[in-house]
Amino acid sequence: MLLPSRLTGTETPCDGGRAPQNISGTTLTSNLAEANASEEDKIRAMMIQSCRQYDPINYVKKPLGPPPPSYTCFCCGKPGHYIKNCPTKGDSNFQSVPRLKKCTGIPRSFMVEVEDPNTKGAMLTKTGRYAIPIINAEAYARGKKEKPPFLPEEPSSSSFSSDGPIPEELLCCICKEIMADAVTIPCCGNSYCDECIRTALLDSEEHTCPTCHQAGVSPDTLVANKCLRQVMQ
Repeated sequence: MLLPSRLTGTETPCDGGRAPQNISGTTLTSNLAEANASEEDKIRAMMIQSCRQYDPINYVKKPLGPPPPSYTCFCCGKPGHYIKNCPTKGDSNFQSVPRLKKCTGIPRSFMVEVEDPNTKGAMLTKTGRYAIPIINAEAYARGKKEKPPFLPEEPSSSSFSSDGPIPEELLCCICKEIMADAVTIPCCGNSYCDECIRTALLDSEEHTCPTCHQAGVSPDTLVANKCLRQVMQ
């Protein structure tokens, strides 16, 4: 059995046999079918070419030096440094900049722009401005209607009352609102809104879980929480 070395064009026998001839010229040939080499050399060259892009020398290294001007720290919201080098890291008194949901999939005609990012229900548009859905703005402006006293309560089909506090199990750990399309993360088992946790994982430098801070968590490993989704219906 022969093992290809690190793209040097040679192979090392793993069973004590004799080493084959150098095939570096063949490994650089794009058309192996017309190469002037034996079939065995063509097969070995094909195997080396197929795994060349996965060689460790081609791995993307961690960024060094200052970040690009367009990069903004997701912790303090200021440019000039990566989140791992944020000066507020470890400061328990510092409140990080709230991360806003993106209004992906909502038509522009259904949104109304606002100036204050702290406005309830504010989302981030693709142009970098803040907006909230018109229906939400009307609901916030109208406010909650108080129920007249001494009226019999209507039976509710929901498992929790709309007037009482919402159980913490139904709140997203990121946006602190009722979960939409609840999913569970495999590292710590917590549940989030599907959009919230995917955005948090993709925005972090090493796909870090926002709760247990485990790195390398892929968004593809998220599992739909069917129980919570049924409760939300």
